[in-house]
Amino acid sequence: MLTDKDRELLKQKGIEVAQVEQQLAQFKSGFPFADIKRAATIGDGIARVDEAQAVSYAEIYENSLAKDGKKVVKFIPASGAATRMFKQMFEFRNADAAKQADMAKDKPYAQFLASTDKFAFGADIEAKKPTSEADKIRLMLDADGLGYGQKPKGVLLFHHYPTGNLTAAEEHIIEGVNYASSGAEVNLHFTVSPQHLDLFKEALKPTQKFVEEHMNKKVNITYSFQKPSTDTLAATMENEPFRDENGNLVFRPGGHGALIENLGDINADYVFIKNIDNVAQQHLLPITTKYKKVIAGYAVARKKMVDAILLKLDKGENGALKEAQDFIAKELKLPTENLDAKAVYEILDRPLRVCGMVKNEGEPGGGPFWTKGSDGKVTLQVVESAQIDPKDADLMKQSTHFNPVDLFCCITDRKGKKYDLKQFVDKNAGFISYKSLNGKDLKAMELPGLWNGAMANWLTFFVEVPVETFNPVKTVMDLLRPQHQPA
Repeated sequence: MLTDKDRELLKQKGIEVAQVEQQLAQFKSGFPFADIKRAATIGDGIARVDEAQAVSYAEIYENSLAKDGKKVVKFIPASGAATRMFKQMFEFRNADAAKQADMAKDKPYAQFLASTDKFAFGADIEAKKPTSEADKIRLMLDADGLGYGQKPKGVLLFHHYPTGNLTAAEEHIIEGVNYASSGAEVNLHFTVSPQHLDLFKEALKPTQKFVEEHMNKKVNITYSFQKPSTDTLAATMENEPFRDENGNLVFRPGGHGALIENLGDINADYVFIKNIDNVAQQHLLPITTKYKKVIAGYAVARKKMVDAILLKLDKGENGALKEAQDFIAKELKLPTENLDAKAVYEILDRPLRVCGMVKNEGEPGGGPFWTKGSDGKVTLQVVESAQIDPKDADLMKQSTHFNPVDLFCCITDRKGKKYDLKQFVDKNAGFISYKSLNGKDLKAMELPGLWNGAMANWLTFFVEVPVETFNPVKTVMDLLRPQHQPA
């Protein structure tokens, strides 16, 4: 099935033949739906913290950095162009003049054209001297204007301030100063596309310089790309390798789940994960900062418990096994009957994460569920709608919260050694979608999502956070929402 030319391509990409064979088998068998038992709710999988607890958890986190010397990094997936953000605007751009005249009377086009001055990039559009109202949309999108239709979200101007306008990526630096500083340093890591690296570096220079000169923080910014070895093979509708017109195997990016390898390469004890477009005007920074420290402290508190238990077991201390059983029963809701030390290590010696959960108000996002794994254990998982069997639709409706990609991760063990995060992926939690190339239908495979299947075998905890901490920009019109406008 594979030619010598195919094998040479696999070698160049760092992909084993066994990976390709496994993917072809997966195309044939498909991926199983998540075995959902019930939705996680407040008091049953989702913790709600009161004000006193919030203060306490913030202190636990801050002390861990200041006294324990732990290093924290903010990890921001930021690959890809902002094409979907401007989908409706491209429809306008590609219409003829008569159609544009009709479209300009209706939302969102009429609202956009009437509100150009409210966008942080509005003045830049005007500086290009649009020939008409409709030309403003073209100048926003096209290369002879702002080129926003081809640029990544992270380098687009999101917010207007009297002192200057900021891109989404720059807002992440300001956030990082407030809750993700290790002493006098702020560490941020962006995953970007290779062709966008220079754009990011240039866009971040002004705020990086401002923070270092006026806020007494050294800003360390690192970047990485999705690895070619995480690309997945495309398949025909008959589940054979898909080839292009030259007979070459076709590979596609494996989705954000591929970034588990980038995350594993981070040199830190703790990692915040937040999407590039989930930032708000700085008048919301206090509540954002507060609850980032809350989920961090909640995680650190449990991480300290786990590490202490395992260290006691390492030393063979009396009572360690009972302490472990009590923790597993109370915190993880797992049965502890006949649980020996070996089984305790198997359960607890893992990376740990806390996921912020927002009340479900109709925004898209993975839902929190109690799910049965292939090992028979029922654990907390973030489950996407594509992973849910249609017969479980009622369970989906019972979900009161969703995950806005708001995570705090502990990725080192009790001895300070980094976990091999690839060992904790549920490989059966991927997706198969249907695409086309040059008019030919194909099957594409996405790896288990970064905060779904890629972290399925982590120790997982859910904590409720306010909806004010979730401010995504999925379309350009979202920038007109109050949380993206000056106070």
